[in-house]
Amino acid sequence: MLTPPTDPSKEQKLKAGLYLIATPIGNLEDITLRALRILKSVNLLLCEDKRTSAKLLNHYGIKIPLLAYHDHNSEKLGPSLIAQIQNGAAIGLISDAGTPLISDPGFQIAQLCIEHNLYVTSIPGPCAFITALTISGLPVHNFHFGGFLPAKSGERKSVLERIKSFHSTLIFYESPHRILKTLDDIRTIFNNRQVVLCRELTKYYEERLSGSAAELHDQLASRDSIKGEFVLLIKGADEDEFKLSEDELQLQIRKLLKLNLPAKDIRDRLSGKTGRSKKEIYQLILSLKESN
Repeated sequence: MLTPPTDPSKEQKLKAGLYLIATPIGNLEDITLRALRILKSVNLLLCEDKRTSAKLLNHYGIKIPLLAYHDHNSEKLGPSLIAQIQNGAAIGLISDAGTPLISDPGFQIAQLCIEHNLYVTSIPGPCAFITALTISGLPVHNFHFGGFLPAKSGERKSVLERIKSFHSTLIFYESPHRILKTLDDIRTIFNNRQVVLCRELTKYYEERLSGSAAELHDQLASRDSIKGEFVLLIKGADEDEFKLSEDELQLQIRKLLKLNLPAKDIRDRLSGKTGRSKKEIYQLILSLKESN
């Protein structure tokens, strides 16, 4: 049930706590009325980069004390911030763009507040990977968000190899200087699986590219320069893409039986990897167990 907005003419002191405030990912118009009200009302605003945040605040004529908060000082600042909230302060947290904590600093202070039974709330708004997912043309009912992929190719391939059988749409963030190498690795692991790239979301030059990893690599490589952080989406595996054949199923069962695993555990491990029902898999396990 929707609740009516707060009357801006009646100033209300915010409840002491931590306010996680989503901000625009590119277009300054994409900020909510509630976010503006909270930004004007907090006692202190934590941000990644004070210069970046100042642009947003100046645009809306908001003057509030800013404190840089990032991975390098979060542990040091934690106790002081908790003490301020315990003494009645309302502290806001924003990232450079989008929803706080999503591949950005902030998890530590949110966790600390919860551990100290302090009030924590979210002021929802823009999120780059959700925006990209909705315009990607890929299935949205089930997805996996993996943040930023590892910088090193070997580690990146290892991550991609582990999730290539996922049936959900795979979503990552990637920097412009690594995107070509990442597409190379995706081509190696996923072959011709559909890939979608989104950049400059909500801005005038918003762009969405779709094709195989090889096609997108060649398209980007032909440009004079590559700018803007990417949201990278990979189509999930087809339902039958990683189904075990009958011979493969029996081989897997025999291997697991040698590990002395219970039949029910083996059944549960292999369920979904074959067209057979759980009951049929269980009967096959018992049959192979007797024949060993």
